[in-house]
Amino acid sequence: MEMREVKVEGLCVDVRFLVMGSLGNNVYIISDGTGTFVVDPSDHAELIVERLGGAKLDAIVLTHGHWDHTGAAAELRRLTGAPVIASREEADYIERPRPEDTSRVAVPCVVDRRVGNGDVLAVGGMQWKVIETPGHSSGSLCLFIIPQFGNHDSGYPVLVSGDTLFAGTTGRTDFERGSVTDMAASMKKLAKLPDDTVVLPGHAELTTIGAERTTFARFGWEPEE
Repeated sequence: MEMREVKVEGLCVDVRFLVMGSLGNNVYIISDGTGTFVVDPSDHAELIVERLGGAKLDAIVLTHGHWDHTGAAAELRRLTGAPVIASREEADYIERPRPEDTSRVAVPCVVDRRVGNGDVLAVGGMQWKVIETPGHSSGSLCLFIIPQFGNHDSGYPVLVSGDTLFAGTTGRTDFERGSVTDMAASMKKLAKLPDDTVVLPGHAELTTIGAERTTFARFGWEPEE
């Protein structure tokens, strides 16, 4: 298995990510020094635990239920005792996956906490705003934090975007629970965020909201007043 680890500098929280699995998923390890959570553990739970370096894992966040984002969630939960958090809309699907056109059925995983739009996810001293962003799947979510609620006051705001927003494009909408209409509405939500927000996508390279202004404009996704 090929795996690489990347440390992201300059953010308002501490972020590392592991590029793992057959689809090159970005598995994020996010901390403020007092709390730590993992986003979208794709596979190899034991390796993720190893990369935690002895830190207590406080939560496992799933941005959506596709197999490449949840494959190690149940095992990571078993190994660490950390609760699994997902959107209310997606939770039943994560617990009882159904066949769909993403080539594989996800490994079932218990969801310990169900969150919705506007909820706050507190881990350590961090306070992340939950933003529901359907489109890639009906229950996709993003997480957003500003420096006031991180551990680096001079760092950039952060958006964990899952498979909703990528550099120059969005996630696919042609899966069973995808929707072009929902994706457009979700993009208009994200377009309201500050330009200096660093976007942590589920695959490929990082971007910023400012860099994606051309993407929003190209598809008519400017924020609504």
